[in-house]
Amino acid sequence: MKTRHFDRIGNGGMAFTELGFGTAPLGNLYRAVSDEDANATLEAAWRVGCRYYDTAPLYGLGLSETRLNPFLRSKKRDDYVLSSKVGRIMRACPPDQRTGIGKFFDTPSRREVYDYSYDGVMRSFEASLERLGVDRIDILFVHDVDIFTHGSKEASDQRIEEFMRSGYYGLLALRDQGVIKAFGGGINEWPVAQTLAERGDFDLFLLAGRYTLLEQEALQSFLPLCQKRGIGIVLGGPYNSGILATGPKPGAYYNYSEAPQDIIDRVTRIEAICKRHGVRLIEAALQFPLLHPSVVSVIPGGQRPSEVESNRALLDAKLPSALWADLKKEGLMRADAPTA
Repeated sequence: MKTRHFDRIGNGGMAFTELGFGTAPLGNLYRAVSDEDANATLEAAWRVGCRYYDTAPLYGLGLSETRLNPFLRSKKRDDYVLSSKVGRIMRACPPDQRTGIGKFFDTPSRREVYDYSYDGVMRSFEASLERLGVDRIDILFVHDVDIFTHGSKEASDQRIEEFMRSGYYGLLALRDQGVIKAFGGGINEWPVAQTLAERGDFDLFLLAGRYTLLEQEALQSFLPLCQKRGIGIVLGGPYNSGILATGPKPGAYYNYSEAPQDIIDRVTRIEAICKRHGVRLIEAALQFPLLHPSVVSVIPGGQRPSEVESNRALLDAKLPSALWADLKKEGLMRADAPTA
């Protein structure tokens, strides 16, 4: 698999495989997965060439990290890139009070406590090291200081202030001391990522679903800023949580909810142009973000080996340049979207 070397500050950097593996599904997101099946999926990711793994304390309330532990123990530490996140502390609680009931299944009884302070960052980092069983984590992302998570711009702004006054300096110290290679933000909205980028010295952003075949608004100002400053983008959610993989069928998901009619209509038009060029919608969806020079890896995740193997195969599809030209001509893609 192709790799993209990223070294923003001259510390040796990291080699990202174009296809990484996001481990939220292995935290029993939306359905329970057995330990055996989770490990089989991780091994499949390694077998097809994935060498970048992203996790977070939130995913399965620690379960995603603990499932990575035995898998990573059998791998040489210099052979992969690993990222996790800070901003939440997982605390033991009664089962009926745990975070994510109805979203995460068969997880430890833990509740999230948001903590974007310096001490909170350090405690979260240390707990992740223990759950993962590794000597180091390459990248730490501050997790979810966005409107999607906190419910309003005012609440998001408050969390950003909390982090920039305190926790930011924890990440800065860890990077300056060489404990981590890089830090950034794991964010659901590009304007929030831009706010962080304008206020601090961030290396990378894990942007969930906000630069896809369906959405390119981040080209307005955020992605040009990233190019100017050498900031890398890990692109999560390349299928916009479903519809770009399944197509515009009834019940298709967009942003974790049933897709509204205007989105279904737009994807129907995009898919028709893909078919005209002999291209599957899902192939175009996975490859499109990688055409932007700031994107270092795309991490669609998966709960089964077959899903991982399918994602890997999508990278080999040959897509004609005329596909992108026609999408732009029909107003279904921004004219300034990089496509070569």
